[in-house]
Amino acid sequence: MSSEPKSVRKAEPPAGELLEALRREERVSAALREVGIALGSTLDLDALLELILEKLTLLVDADRATLYLLDESKRELVSRLVVGGEVRSVRMKVGHGLAGAVASTGKPIRVRDASRDPRWERDWDLLIGYRTVSMLAAPLKNHLGRTIGVIQVLNKTTGDEFTDADEAILTALSTQAAVAIDNSRLFLSLIQKNKQLSDTTDQLERRVRDLSLLFDLERATARATSFDELVRAALERITSACEARAAALSIAAEETGDLVAYLFDRERPDELLRLAVKSGEGALGHVMSTAAEFLSTSAREDQRLSPRLEGRFGFPVASVLAAPLDGEAETIGALALYNPEGTRPFDPEDQAMLRLVAANVSTAVRLFSANTAREREERLTSIGRLLSQVIHDFKSPMTVISGCAQLMAETDDRAKRQEYCEEVLKQFDVLGAMQREVLEFARGERSTFVRRVYMRKFFGDLQKQLALEIEGKPIELVVDVDSKMVARFDEGRVARAIHNLARNAIEAMGEHGGQLSISASLSRSDLTISVSDTGPGVPKEIEGRLFQSFVTAGKKDGTGLGLAIVKKIAEEHGGSVSVRSSPAGATFVLTLPQAPKKPPNSERPKKSSRPSGRAQSSKSE
Repeated sequence: MSSEPKSVRKAEPPAGELLEALRREERVSAALREVGIALGSTLDLDALLELILEKLTLLVDADRATLYLLDESKRELVSRLVVGGEVRSVRMKVGHGLAGAVASTGKPIRVRDASRDPRWERDWDLLIGYRTVSMLAAPLKNHLGRTIGVIQVLNKTTGDEFTDADEAILTALSTQAAVAIDNSRLFLSLIQKNKQLSDTTDQLERRVRDLSLLFDLERATARATSFDELVRAALERITSACEARAAALSIAAEETGDLVAYLFDRERPDELLRLAVKSGEGALGHVMSTAAEFLSTSAREDQRLSPRLEGRFGFPVASVLAAPLDGEAETIGALALYNPEGTRPFDPEDQAMLRLVAANVSTAVRLFSANTAREREERLTSIGRLLSQVIHDFKSPMTVISGCAQLMAETDDRAKRQEYCEEVLKQFDVLGAMQREVLEFARGERSTFVRRVYMRKFFGDLQKQLALEIEGKPIELVVDVDSKMVARFDEGRVARAIHNLARNAIEAMGEHGGQLSISASLSRSDLTISVSDTGPGVPKEIEGRLFQSFVTAGKKDGTGLGLAIVKKIAEEHGGSVSVRSSPAGATFVLTLPQAPKKPPNSERPKKSSRPSGRAQSSKSE
């Protein structure tokens, strides 16, 4: 009788084992939860990894745990070894030892007896005084799947080997550790980048401040019309930029070489004290004599400072920072700062700023000196030209004086002699005006005096003077002017211009004579004065250069300045001069605007130069 097979029933684990497994899972869950909370609440990587290693040793019943981080630049594993409560560090090459093999392959390793595994390196046990038996190691992989380290546990406390469950726990906690390391590295990278960005921002802000200061300083020094203005601009800006109480600048006077110091106090900005100093005196003198920077943080006891110089400030000097003004071949001066605001000392940023400003002030001083020297040379050259013009124009008043003197000698009529005497005195006034013009130009005070002029008197006097010049010559003088006209111009200069044109016309007609015609007309905007002759006209070879200085057609005793002077006088009035020429004669037309506008060369501002040898002060010394 056949019987049906009985079903085989699998034996269930005892209740005690199930309870132990449940407790183990609870411990694992609690550990993972605790690590997860720590991962989200702290940025302290060391504390977090120590927590992971601590939980790992408890969960897998290991004697100790080790964590290696990969140093990619050296291809080494750097360990974090927990021995009791102590953390120690060991290095090994990737591919060496069991941990190195895990780092090389990216796969976990589990051994029952490490001493029998050919990959094991006993030297590590000897190094740390430990004997490894069982071992479990797993790779730490980041979010990109790259191995960034190795985590391992050693010697199961129960004496058994590590199990699959232990490997699962190790893998889970290694993932947590990798996340923590990745987050920490990302955070440190962000911190580093933020620091770099912050440092770069600070540097850019400093550069912008430097450029803004230099631009403002250059603009201010370029506008300066005197050396005092240049110095004030520099001292105001450096004290503001470095937050100093006061500043000073020393320079050698150009004329004598004596040292002059300028002192500026931010609390008294309207005052710029200037005084003479001795060589080597005070911080400024010390810098000029040594050509080196000067820094004193205990100025009250510093014997290098001068009571006569630093003592001139209205406050006790506690700290000084000074730098030389370098010239092309030698030190030309010094720039100093006194007492930074608050209690802080002068710092490297102040030193860098002072060097920067000192270099630019040195350049500004050299440029100002070069411009002053060039202006002086140009003025001397212009004075020479002006003297040539004046000597040329002496002909007219000297001719009139000579003619009047001859007429006075030939007449016994007292009234006529008085008339000739007044004319002579008038011509001496003209000579005096020429002398004053030269002196004014030498001082840089060139002026054109435009005023109301009555045509009847002006051309009446002019006609008398020209009659003396043509007396005894076959020349007819014709003057056609509305005697009721009133115009505005510089009477003396326009008279000189007409005299020059008339003299040229007389010389052009020569011994053959002819007619000299002078006419004037007044419109709403212009006064037009014409001087014509019946000579041969302007030579073709000089027609295009007629109004240039020293251009002449070979006239006897000619200087080539007459028409250049006429052109200059016209331009000083804002007008012009032109010529029409033919073989039948030449006509010069002088046009003078009558609108009340300022002539281009009138009243140029006086511009002072470098400090003189004798120091002057806005205060009584």
